[in-house]
Amino acid sequence: MAEETGLFIYGIVPSDVEPTPDAEGVGSPAGEVVAIRYDDLAALVSEVGLEEPMGRPADLTAYETLLDGTAAVAPVLPVRFGTVVTGPDAVEDLLAAHRDEFAAALAELEDRLQYTVHGRFDEREMLTGFLAENPDAAALAQEVRGRPEAESREQRIRLGEMISQGVELRREAENAALIDALTPYAVAHVARPPSSELDAVNVAFLVAGDAEEDFIRAVEDFAEQRRELIRMRLLGPLAAYDFVGAHQLAE
Repeated sequence: MAEETGLFIYGIVPSDVEPTPDAEGVGSPAGEVVAIRYDDLAALVSEVGLEEPMGRPADLTAYETLLDGTAAVAPVLPVRFGTVVTGPDAVEDLLAAHRDEFAAALAELEDRLQYTVHGRFDEREMLTGFLAENPDAAALAQEVRGRPEAESREQRIRLGEMISQGVELRREAENAALIDALTPYAVAHVARPPSSELDAVNVAFLVAGDAEEDFIRAVEDFAEQRRELIRMRLLGPLAAYDFVGAHQLAE
């Protein structure tokens, strides 16, 4: 009995966008990526087995690689990862039902890309600076130093809470400073939730093509000013994952 298949939808693009011949889709083996068109829109899709498990790291990589590569040459609206429909008719129905909404969103993303600025505190530098600025915490740290954990458990818990609060407050300040520094070079921004307790900054920015160099230079300046305290990473250019309702497009 032949395996039932469906179409995995990656994103919505203008109708004149063509997948590159070497574009690889999700699944094993990887499906061929094609464009299904309706009016002035198209959806990038590939065939997948309906019984095939989805969500492997390789699948997510293929999804992001396709969307990020497309975003480098044309506007693209990412569709929520894992969206699978029954066939071409269902894809065309989706495009028809949301035609005006998709077209307007694509127009807004013309010549714009996402960059994500992510940074984590150096734990030693963060702790040293926090204790230097907080006499009560420093005294508590001195009190528990060298004492058995069981004997100083309450003090250690209190110290941990103080440090955690200090990290959170510093994170808020650093995110605000980052947004303030980069807003002149970005069209929009979205503060993202921390991915670890040591996260210092995590903000997505939508950047116009003619501002990319200035934006990257501003990120480098920000990172240099904090190079001892924060290990910064600039991710991009990316598809505009944080600036479209990607999770709603195919619901």
